[in-house]
Amino acid sequence: MRTRVDTTQRWAYPLIMVLLAVGLGISGAPAPLYGVYAAEWDFAPITTTVVFAVYAFGALVSVLLTGPVSDRVGRRPVLIAAVLALLVGLALFILAESVAWLVVARAVHGVGVGAIVVAASAALLDLQPEEGARSGKRTGVAFNVGIAISIMVTALIAQYGAHPLVTPYVLLAVLIAGLLVAVLVMREPHASHGAGHLRIARPRVPASISADFRFAAIGVMASWSVLGVFLSLFPKIASDAVGTDNLVFGGSVVALSAFAAAISQLVAVRWTPRVAAVAGDAGTAVMLLVSIVAIRTGSASAILLTSTVLGFFFGMAFGSSLRHLGDVVPANHRGEVMSAFYVLAYSAMAVPTILAGWAATTWSPEQILAPFLACVALASVVAGVLGWRLDAPDADAVID
Repeated sequence: MRTRVDTTQRWAYPLIMVLLAVGLGISGAPAPLYGVYAAEWDFAPITTTVVFAVYAFGALVSVLLTGPVSDRVGRRPVLIAAVLALLVGLALFILAESVAWLVVARAVHGVGVGAIVVAASAALLDLQPEEGARSGKRTGVAFNVGIAISIMVTALIAQYGAHPLVTPYVLLAVLIAGLLVAVLVMREPHASHGAGHLRIARPRVPASISADFRFAAIGVMASWSVLGVFLSLFPKIASDAVGTDNLVFGGSVVALSAFAAAISQLVAVRWTPRVAAVAGDAGTAVMLLVSIVAIRTGSASAILLTSTVLGFFFGMAFGSSLRHLGDVVPANHRGEVMSAFYVLAYSAMAVPTILAGWAATTWSPEQILAPFLACVALASVVAGVLGWRLDAPDADAVID
């Protein structure tokens, strides 16, 4: 089956970019509210991190499956299903009466957001195949801007509006419902869907790029482990350090970090991906250690400033590592390599976050933060050193 790509639907490209931003925004929206849930339902930090981590596992499964499925059935059906999953997850949040509801809602959102990331990114290339590099940069900016705006709006509504555990999700549901209508009207952008067999690429890395992959993977694992803690425990840790229960402050810590990460995507493209990634890894390592000091000072301005600068280097490390990998991966191994990349990335988001939550049940979140950030800083240094010493590859075998 073949369909013609309709080049007259110029609004489809910005629509998909907005969908990416809103989808990632929904993934971060609960961040300012975890402390409220914990206070109302009296659960431990590990519960918060488990609720967060199921999102990462759901997204991981979705990322691995969605690419081949969207190649086979088309981008539009996958996007429609993903948007419906977001609406179901939002409904579960609105109706939530216990932690179990939150776990299911986050899992559903993980699957939906993972599908949107893969299918929408592919659709952007279908619509403007000559703009691959620019689409990648715009996608990175959209991800972080979506998270920043969603977190800040959620925090403001929860702090100053009515029904803090309901109203933010209702507003997001209205927004995503409007996007669903637009996606239903949009024509299928993938001209060759339906051709070939459905094949799920298993994670593998060609030995010719094994050094490049280690460099990129360690960098992204360090970055995403920080992201996991920032979106689960850090808003409450920062608020407790300052001595405030204002949700806007906790939300601002994460939102400023995400916004700075978006800015870094625009700055990093001025350098080669390897140089930018090494700089991002080094800056991330330094700012993680500075964050420990900032938390201990209890200064609101110091915490906000440190989080912002950390977000800038975090965004540079992740975005540039991904760009570097995209430059070196052989065309016939892209699916396998990116599968391996995202397996490690989402695992790094989920597993260390759960471990941090478990440790926080024995010690306080503030006590476990310094060792955790120090370990991640060390991983960032290792990634930077690997990138700095990177040599040209000379092998061509494939390793599992």
